[in-house]
Amino acid sequence: MSETNFDPIVEQLHTIADFCRYGATLFNQAELFYGHGTDNALSEANTLVMYALSLSEDMSEQVMNCRLITQEKQQVLALFEQRVTTRLPVAYITNLAYFAQLPFYVDERVLVPRSPIGELIEQHFTPYFSQQEPPARVLDLCTGSGCIAIACASYFPDAEVDAVDLSIDALNVAQMNIENHGLSEQVIPIQSDVFSGVVGQKYDLIVSNPPYVDQEDIDSLPTEFTHEPEMGLGCGEDGLDIVRVILAESAQHLTDNGILICEVGNSQYHVEAVYPEVDFTWLEFERGGHGVFMLTKAQLTQHSELFKAAVLSQ
Repeated sequence: MSETNFDPIVEQLHTIADFCRYGATLFNQAELFYGHGTDNALSEANTLVMYALSLSEDMSEQVMNCRLITQEKQQVLALFEQRVTTRLPVAYITNLAYFAQLPFYVDERVLVPRSPIGELIEQHFTPYFSQQEPPARVLDLCTGSGCIAIACASYFPDAEVDAVDLSIDALNVAQMNIENHGLSEQVIPIQSDVFSGVVGQKYDLIVSNPPYVDQEDIDSLPTEFTHEPEMGLGCGEDGLDIVRVILAESAQHLTDNGILICEVGNSQYHVEAVYPEVDFTWLEFERGGHGVFMLTKAQLTQHSELFKAAVLSQ
C-alpha cells in the first residue's frame, strides 16, 4: 500500500470499526507475527487506530461507529502501512506497552514487556510472600525497560527496588519510566553485569527475565523480533549463559528466607537437562506463559557446588 492508493480506500471506509476490520484483514494477509503484547490482527489494528485518533483503547462500543475525517483516515492507513512494510512491533510504533496493568514507554533500546511474571506481581507473589511480610528489598536483574522493577515497587509500595542492566541504553529507558511513574526515590537503576554492580547487597526477592533464547530459536525468530536488542534475547548455544551465573551467585545476594524467580521460556528444557538433580518449582499462569521457575535460598545453597561447576564448564 502506498500513499497513491489512499484515496480509493478512504472513500470506502468510514467508521472506526471499518478501519479496525480493514487493518485486521491487511495484517492477516501480510501474515504478521503477534507476540509483543497482542496475539491477533484485530487487537493490533484496534491499537493503531486508537493511537492515531488519540483515543483510549477501552472506549465504548458507541465510539466504534463514529466516522473519521479524511486526515484521520490517512493517518491510520499510514500506520497500517508502517506495520506491514517494516514488521515493527506495534509497541514500538506507539512507544507504549502495558505490563502488570501499568503503562510503559518502550522503543528499540529495550524488549517489549510481555513476561508472565507480571501476573505474579499482580498477585503479590502469593504464596511466597504475605501481606504481613512483603519483601522489603527487591532486585530486578536484566531490567530492560524497568517494567518488572517498577511493577514490584507499585505493588509493594514500601519495598526498596534495585533495577540492574548491563545496557546503558536500556537503563536510560528504565530511568524514563521510573520518573514517569514517580518512583525515583524507590527504584534505583544500576549498571551491572549480572551481580557486579550490587556486590554485598542482599534482597528478599530476586526477579529476573534475562536473555535466554537458545541459538536454534534465535535463528528462526520472526522478523518482528529482529527490531529488539539482540543482547536482550539470545544468550549462548543453549540460552543459559547468564542463567548459569544467576543460579551460581543468587544465594549470596538473598536474605535467609529469600527467593529467586527467573524466566527461561522455551529454554526450560535446557535447564532441566543441565540440572537434573535440582527440584525447580515451575510456576503456572492463568493468562498463559511458561518457563518460570522459583528456588529458595536454601535450595540455591544446597546445590551451590553444582551451580558453580556449571558456570566453569560453559
